[in-house]
Amino acid sequence: MTLRDVDPGGSIASRWERRRAELELVGPVRRRRHHVLVVGAGLAGASAAATLSELGYRVRCLTFHDSPRRAHSVAAQGGINAAKNYQNDGDSIERLFHDTLEGGDFRSRESNVYRLAEQSACIIDHAVAQGVPFAREYGGHLANRSFGGALVSRTFYARGQTGQQLLLGAYQALAKEAAAGGVTLLARREMLDLLVVDGRARGVIARDLVSGALEVHVADAVVLATGGYANVYFLSTNAKASNATAIWRAHRRGAAFANPCFVQFHPTCLPAAGEHQAKLTLMSESLRNDGRVWVPLRPGDDRRPDAIPEAERDYFLERQYPRYGNLVPRDLASRAAKAVCDGGRGAGPGGRGVYLDLAEATQRVGAGMLRERYGNLFDMYEHITGDDPLRVPMRLAPAAHYTMGGLWVDYDLMSTIPGLFVVGEANFSDQGANRLGASALMQGLADGYFILPYTIGDYLADARLAPVAEDGAETRAALAEVRARLETLLALQGRRTASDFHRALGRVLWDACGLERSREGLAKAIDEVAALRESFWEDVTVPGGTGELNQELERAGRVADFLEVGELMCRDALAREESCGSHFRVEHQREDGEARRDDAGFAHVAVWMPPKSRSASGASATHAIGAASSATSSTTCGRTPRCSRPWIASMKVWWHQVSPPWPSTATAGRASAEPAASWSTVARTGRCRE
Repeated sequence: MTLRDVDPGGSIASRWERRRAELELVGPVRRRRHHVLVVGAGLAGASAAATLSELGYRVRCLTFHDSPRRAHSVAAQGGINAAKNYQNDGDSIERLFHDTLEGGDFRSRESNVYRLAEQSACIIDHAVAQGVPFAREYGGHLANRSFGGALVSRTFYARGQTGQQLLLGAYQALAKEAAAGGVTLLARREMLDLLVVDGRARGVIARDLVSGALEVHVADAVVLATGGYANVYFLSTNAKASNATAIWRAHRRGAAFANPCFVQFHPTCLPAAGEHQAKLTLMSESLRNDGRVWVPLRPGDDRRPDAIPEAERDYFLERQYPRYGNLVPRDLASRAAKAVCDGGRGAGPGGRGVYLDLAEATQRVGAGMLRERYGNLFDMYEHITGDDPLRVPMRLAPAAHYTMGGLWVDYDLMSTIPGLFVVGEANFSDQGANRLGASALMQGLADGYFILPYTIGDYLADARLAPVAEDGAETRAALAEVRARLETLLALQGRRTASDFHRALGRVLWDACGLERSREGLAKAIDEVAALRESFWEDVTVPGGTGELNQELERAGRVADFLEVGELMCRDALAREESCGSHFRVEHQREDGEARRDDAGFAHVAVWMPPKSRSASGASATHAIGAASSATSSTTCGRTPRCSRPWIASMKVWWHQVSPPWPSTATAGRASAEPAASWSTVARTGRCRE
């Protein structure tokens, strides 16, 4: 297998401009003949669907929500980065590029990151033209604030509702096109399989979540904008409906999955109050602009925070990271918080959290100004905890939040299946091993508004696409597989609910593949997840039927996919013998406890393929992952002091065996945790700037 490389090379500052000049165009008349299917209607999906429709393509957009306005993009609070330099503090495209690369611990694809930094200013201009109510200074200029991992103020925001306001801007563009007839918007549809015909993505099988009917949606190209898989941990900041089913079913059909172990844990979330909780609540990272994070100096100190004098407080982030202080990147802040809690100095019931104290900021700028900046966050916190954060320090803790891993895409955002494009959090490309704060909204909108509309035309211009019948042989086979899977779930009649299995999976992953990972723990977790999956297909209970609204059936299908995603995450974490970004292996740390990267052996993207998509010339498929190989190349750029680390220059392709989607006549045995197969193909994916 060869991974498609369309990066034009040369100077990184002009790569996107040169790539756009190379792209083939589709004429206006021909665009009206092409059908594009967009799955997902969050920021990435809504912006892509609206823009493609404006260009003249016939677009169908599916969302499992009752309205695109309920997409999880609405939950993003703190802001969106852009290299505008409005604060005159030295910001630039170059600096945003470097900050994003360094925030990802130098495991991002640099060509994509530079393009993202370039497009950031266009996003702000576009959003302002849509009427997005960004915060403004007294004189009317757009306001900025700082976020973790940056030494400049480049984050544009709308109080604590930035994601909601940007989503409303994208939704109004989508609604305009729907009203004009360019977009057919179908709500309450969940993608259950990808339709691949003659090796190309030609549509999806979806289920109407209200009636239960299975539907076939055929198109010339498919765009997945379905978000990440952080809900694999059960407790996360993601909406409960967020899931991995769309990208995982595409993976089963042959789309490569990249860096699945890279999962970000956000440092400012409300601690879990007990086993009864179904999800966790995010508090914006922007609070670290004005709040100071601390814990008691003495282990086991259970006094109220206002009873602990200043001399007996440990402002551990300011002490450990004096350059950034409380605005260190999220991976560092989360691990530091976990370390003090593990040392018995955590705050609140069970010692699960740390304090974020706004007292100094209240004295400095006043309570009124803080409420203007964070008012809805304060209201949310007080509603949940009963405490006024301006009077009592907030109790916060790390939680699973964002997944940097996802389906592999090339520079044009196309996966290893021709015609399948992946945008936003669903792909792996821009964020490396740890996403820089306020970069998720930036990536979703850049992909949807400014990148995909160019690159999808290049594919459609050259593709020779035969008509696909909705009742053709491939379609009937895919429908039969989906129907059989649903019927198998309903027929099991076990004793445990899907949520029970999901909670158990979350505990295993949190302990073994969470903020800290070890070889022993990951090897044990692989066996535990395999056993849990085996038990799921024997003992899950799903009431009701297929031809009706059945949320338990929806949940069971998603949990079945999470059980497979979870094992792949552990295998990927076991294979990556280094610590970088969000991936912290306890065997690979410096004497001071900080991460030790292995740039010589692991400056690559780990690409996982299901066995059935392997070429006939390859070795037999197994459960395994391979050892590091010296064949992987990396380069080092010495142009500037900030650019002294290796760039991503290669990929390794691994093949893995996952369980069948439902039990066959023989129950699948547990996976071996020992590596047994080797990587297959190395493909050049980036170059150091010349």
